[in-house]
Amino acid sequence: MTEMQGIIAGAMLTLALGIYIFWPENAPANQSEKSRLDYLLERKEQLYENLRDLTFEYRAGKYPEEDFVAQRSLLENETALLITEIERVERTRPGRIALRAR
Repeated sequence: MTEMQGIIAGAMLTLALGIYIFWPENAPANQSEKSRLDYLLERKEQLYENLRDLTFEYRAGKYPEEDFVAQRSLLENETALLITEIERVERTRPGRIALRAR
């Protein structure tokens, strides 16, 4: 490959990368924003996952019982508050049928 061919190939690669990076549909401003309910449902799934992980690690012997009980209580309280918030948001949404994943 000659020097000129290398320069042309590099310029084409740079142009292709620029188009890929700055293409409008990849821009975060054009992506749809999550609603409050979407965020709350996502957070609920995270809390359930944390509870499953905590239980698994406790059964594997990685947590003493008093730490497990305290951490589990915190996660359960946060989950209860979150579910209350989800129900409140679902009640206030006009014209929507509430669909909840359990």
